[in-house]
Amino acid sequence: MRDKAIPLLLAGGLVGLGLAWVTQGSGVIHNDPDRNLYIPDQLTMPLQVKVAHDGERIWFRYRWPTERPHVYHDMLRYTDGEWVRHGASPVGPQPEGTYEDRVTMLVDDGSVPDFGRYGGYITVGDRMRFFSDEAPAEAVAAHPYLGETLGQTEVRKHLPETRGDVAQWDSVVDAPQLAAQQASGYFLDLWHWRAGRSNAVGMSDDQWVGEHRHSDAGQGPYTTNWDAENARPQWMFDPEATGRHALRWEDVTAERVDFDGLYYLAEAFAVPFDPDHDWQEGDVIPRRLLREGEGSRGDIRVVGDARWSDGYWDVTLVRDLDTGQPDDKAFAPQGHYDLAFAVHRNATGSRWHYVSLPYSLGLGREADILASRVTEGAPDWSQPWFDLTLYYPGQVDWPLLISEAHAGAEDIAAGLPVRAHHHERQLAHYGVEMEFQDAIRRQWALTLVAGLLLLAGLFIGLLPAFRRHHSGGTP
Repeated sequence: MRDKAIPLLLAGGLVGLGLAWVTQGSGVIHNDPDRNLYIPDQLTMPLQVKVAHDGERIWFRYRWPTERPHVYHDMLRYTDGEWVRHGASPVGPQPEGTYEDRVTMLVDDGSVPDFGRYGGYITVGDRMRFFSDEAPAEAVAAHPYLGETLGQTEVRKHLPETRGDVAQWDSVVDAPQLAAQQASGYFLDLWHWRAGRSNAVGMSDDQWVGEHRHSDAGQGPYTTNWDAENARPQWMFDPEATGRHALRWEDVTAERVDFDGLYYLAEAFAVPFDPDHDWQEGDVIPRRLLREGEGSRGDIRVVGDARWSDGYWDVTLVRDLDTGQPDDKAFAPQGHYDLAFAVHRNATGSRWHYVSLPYSLGLGREADILASRVTEGAPDWSQPWFDLTLYYPGQVDWPLLISEAHAGAEDIAAGLPVRAHHHERQLAHYGVEMEFQDAIRRQWALTLVAGLLLLAGLFIGLLPAFRRHHSGGTP
């Protein structure tokens, strides 16, 4: 009898162990571009900030690490007689490195409820761009406001009260209500420095978030260099001014950057594209033409040389305290404001950024970040850095956070700030878990089944021995 019991015992154990290996051995956390899933190797990163003002202007200085700079953005490469685009917004990092580094800052003056407690989370609405369940492009294009009025095919950042139902991306309130919201200050100012599309001409982009992420009124620091009718660039390098017609692909992909040289195309040295030039395989022309920003969109300037050196970007921006523009948030001495920061690095775009929790800024008042007062000239930056930790936020949206599915929804309803309950590394791990919540639940179920089968196999294998023991038999 023992000879029969042992094989049954081994078989039951092997079945259970085999199922455990199948359900656990491969794991569930893995990149899947088809589902817009990419998890960065590092879930957190540091950012340092300093702020100063002189009663008329305000300066923000940012410093953050990255292994190498990414300044080439959205390139047109001459390949087999055609101009081919390289650098569209990818899932995760752009493999050829043609996506720019960026630093962004959301600003509020207290007019947007919950921003000071939950920061950028409140701008992450239902079925946003590059989420696994992103709204279909054709549905957004057919929307009477987002598609037909704004010309959009994606759901971008937006504030909760711009939707009749915060859990429905398409429930945009009517145009008069949107206009009244902005006039009352219900929007976030967005400072948006771009290493490729603005920095080289001494500019930062300037945008705002309401029912959508909008650019400020006026001319931005770049435009698209593409002749769609003829499928070729509209402009090229002026050979008389620059000594060249194009960049070279091998220089772009090797990420050889001379900050004092030409790695970008600007109006100052661009001429109309010459289709009769003897273009060579691997010639490259930037798909973005840089230019001077104008109007409200041209309010924010780069101070000095925003450069990458010794593993760090060091960027300083300046703007008038009060621009007088309706799409900007005004600062004032003795003012108190809420800020949230984000960084794109390693050739990533879209939602693959690192974000901060919200922090307060005081201009002569107590706050997390204190702006130093400049009495003459430019800041000397003698004050210490304010150190922040940024984190990868994953696929966590505001509708989820205020729903019954979130254990902390009652705390949010009570107005308890996120910093009182969570630190950045926790939030990064929660964000990753949310990206794979369905797979994790499925794994739990399979693990439970495997465990039960293992126990059943052991029971079946040992059952003959139990029977002999109770019957008084001998082996």
